[in-house]
Amino acid sequence: MMQFNETKQDERLHELRAKEEEELAQMLSQKYGIEFIDLSSHSIDTDALRLIPEATARNCDIAAFSKVNKTILLAMRAPERTDALEVAHGLERLGYAVRRYIVSTASLEHAWERYKDISYAAETEAGVLTLSATTITEMLAKLQTIEDVRSEIKIHITAKDSHRISRILEIIMAGALGLGASDVHLEPEEKGVNMRYRLDGVLLAVASFDFETYRLMSSRLKLLSGLKLNIKNAAQDGRFSIVVKEKEIEIRASVLPGAYAETIVMRILDPSTIALPMEALGFDTYLMDIFNREIEKPNGMILNTGPTGSGKTTTLYAFLNRVRSSEVKIITIEDPIEYHLDGVVQTQVSRDYSFAAGLRSTLRQDPDIIMVGEIRDNEVAETAVQASLTGHLVFSTLHTNDAAGTFPRLMGMGVSPDILGASLTVAMAQRLVRRLCPHCRIQVEITGDEKKLVDLLLTNIPHPEGIPENRGVMFMPKGCEKCRGLGYKGRISVVEVILMDHAIESTIRESASERTIWLAARPQNIRRMSQDGVIKILQGVTSLEELGRVVDLHDDSLEAYIKG
Repeated sequence: MMQFNETKQDERLHELRAKEEEELAQMLSQKYGIEFIDLSSHSIDTDALRLIPEATARNCDIAAFSKVNKTILLAMRAPERTDALEVAHGLERLGYAVRRYIVSTASLEHAWERYKDISYAAETEAGVLTLSATTITEMLAKLQTIEDVRSEIKIHITAKDSHRISRILEIIMAGALGLGASDVHLEPEEKGVNMRYRLDGVLLAVASFDFETYRLMSSRLKLLSGLKLNIKNAAQDGRFSIVVKEKEIEIRASVLPGAYAETIVMRILDPSTIALPMEALGFDTYLMDIFNREIEKPNGMILNTGPTGSGKTTTLYAFLNRVRSSEVKIITIEDPIEYHLDGVVQTQVSRDYSFAAGLRSTLRQDPDIIMVGEIRDNEVAETAVQASLTGHLVFSTLHTNDAAGTFPRLMGMGVSPDILGASLTVAMAQRLVRRLCPHCRIQVEITGDEKKLVDLLLTNIPHPEGIPENRGVMFMPKGCEKCRGLGYKGRISVVEVILMDHAIESTIRESASERTIWLAARPQNIRRMSQDGVIKILQGVTSLEELGRVVDLHDDSLEAYIKG
């Protein structure tokens, strides 16, 4: 006797309806020419999901399910719905590239389920998961000095309301953005936690916190950055974004275990601070002529060297900005992508996509110009050199102390001197010095040991046309409202360059000594970094103390180079 199983029948009908809906979604995909995807087996990226409020997503039958750099993957049930398209356009206005996919209701339900994860996280000790862009915008107008930031934090540290941690973080980030800080450092010590801003390359103390407040702050920052709360004995890296005045600013968070608690550093990637033209970087006319000539060549390699934070990437972006056009293909391999350039294919390294793997893949994409964020090992060095020898113009960076150090560094990575001579066209080094505030700088006479040093740097200096007539005075910082009491405002490059020529090529075959390379470069009539800096001192752009902070003014090879 056959028995009717109603439960199994209902399950079967449900499966058939689900299958029919998936098939209908695939048919619509073909009709509209938009790719179909089944999200039931895909993990949903909550960073992407939270870009659209749950109520909006459900009302419009959409879900943002993946976020890769500035690209959002958007699932839609009806791709021509006006309200859904308006949400997509809103994401584009924030600077995202939106890729649309057609999905079934079941796929959307699978994505919407993940909103519970976000809601749960928001209800935990870490509190509200997102920082208020509105509050940060209001704070930007209010926080004009470090003292303003310090005072505002003190008010909220003693508060008892449930939102005090959110308010403190909004003050910290608004203060950093308003003052133009590049990094925020949170450093636990024995008696408390210190917070410092890096302003124009210099760390300045701002505030201190008790350990209980910091424990809540670090939990909140971990949630914001997509990091694991329960891991406290290993390093973690994450990120989050703040949208201020329709501009998205990305924050890179690094967490490091310490003796007393985890140290957190947040790096602020503001596109407006890196998207500078070549003319704004502080290059003198003769350097501009060199760079304009060299970046127009169809092949070769231009290396910019210096420590982290010396402006190397900003300079390379300026070069790319100058050469990009619809007639050339430019591909970059970066870590991370700090500024998005229209018309340039930009890729970012990851655990599975190294500089070496990226460079090999890039060469199969038929590029004209390649930018490699950094040459870190012999595999990348060899591949970059070979690329420059096979019709590509290669830009990259290297960690060395000066321009002459580029040659022994590459040879130490296994690059043959013969090949190096044929591939490398420009080795440059740079540092960033703070600009004196033009509103409050003080003029002083140059005397004593300072005069001896300035006179030495001016001896036989190449391109003396930039030197002011009065060589006996320089300027010092003071501090005023315009510079927020710091005496400095903004930074400018000091640069040195070595061009590959017959003398350099012969020298590196015989010797890898930086001293002999500098002597071989002397006839090129290009200033050393310290000489470039002393011109800016006499012009009132920076101070002697500031130049000495970032450049070794007593380098053994300097006097030999100066006296030829």
